[in-house]
Amino acid sequence: MHNRYSRQQLFSPIGEKGQQLLKQKHVLIIGVGALGSASAEALVRAGVGKLTIIDRDYVEWSNLQRQQLYTEQDAQEKVPKVIAAKKRLQSINSEVEINEYILDASSEQLVALLANVDVMVDATDNFDIRFMMNDLAQKFQIPWVYGSCIGSYGATYTIVPGKTPCLHCLLEAMPNTGMTCDTVGIISPTVQIVAAYQVAEVFKLLVGDEEAVRKSFLTFDVWQNQHYEINVEKIRKSDCPSCGNKPTYPYLSYENQTKLDILCGRDAIQIRPPKPIHYNLEQLAVQIRPYGDIQKNPYLLSCQAEDYRLVIFQDGRVVIHGIQDVQKAKTIYYRLLG
Repeated sequence: MHNRYSRQQLFSPIGEKGQQLLKQKHVLIIGVGALGSASAEALVRAGVGKLTIIDRDYVEWSNLQRQQLYTEQDAQEKVPKVIAAKKRLQSINSEVEINEYILDASSEQLVALLANVDVMVDATDNFDIRFMMNDLAQKFQIPWVYGSCIGSYGATYTIVPGKTPCLHCLLEAMPNTGMTCDTVGIISPTVQIVAAYQVAEVFKLLVGDEEAVRKSFLTFDVWQNQHYEINVEKIRKSDCPSCGNKPTYPYLSYENQTKLDILCGRDAIQIRPPKPIHYNLEQLAVQIRPYGDIQKNPYLLSCQAEDYRLVIFQDGRVVIHGIQDVQKAKTIYYRLLG
């Protein structure tokens, strides 16, 4: 068989030795939407030995514009993303071992999947899971690569436990802009640029070239032709609860996780964020107006969609009426509120 990796091996920072290392490595990707699809395909084509993919969702028509592993048939049949992704990835490179899991990642479920993982890739759509990933990475000493994108804006950062500031150091409070791909959109070049940076960082980590790992927090706006790198090396905190001298890994504990309660007798699910979020209801009304009829008073905002009603309170608490499926409620929550 011709050497399918010959051009990659000609790249001296990888070479034959690096290619052999890639073949022995295990990468975990959490989320196989836009970023996860692009990263998974690049890693499989590069010959990584083992890939584990996790996602809770199925393929929809709106995914096809930017999620490169999926087809119209996948959307018609509502195939779970990890199932469709695995089928496509195995057709690209049958040498790679691919393990797929249809699940909504929790800390307990992720711990069981971390054995022998060399690098984690963030391809999620919310900060709940990102902070959970961050604490797991610190606890089990696994490098991970953060990535996010929305509209024409993207960001990425590589976190190496014991050597770089962690996500908690960078973002002490759980961020919430209210912006999501469902409310402000996204263009595919944004996805591809973030994924390219993420995969390049993964390669560096897998072949052991940590000196080449980017130390900065990188952001860009591909439409506005802006590119920034923020030096964050000095913001690592000795008292950080996630990566400091006495870590407590707060985002692995129940009290710091988003809570869902089925409201008995009301055909509704209540979602409470880990910490109070004070929404700008005026701004939020504009962002979610495409999803239904909006009603608002000084205390809450209501959005009546076709098959559910979303009520958002000033403190960040959300009640979704007309829904009893917890997974569907989570999907609506993250799509509209980030």
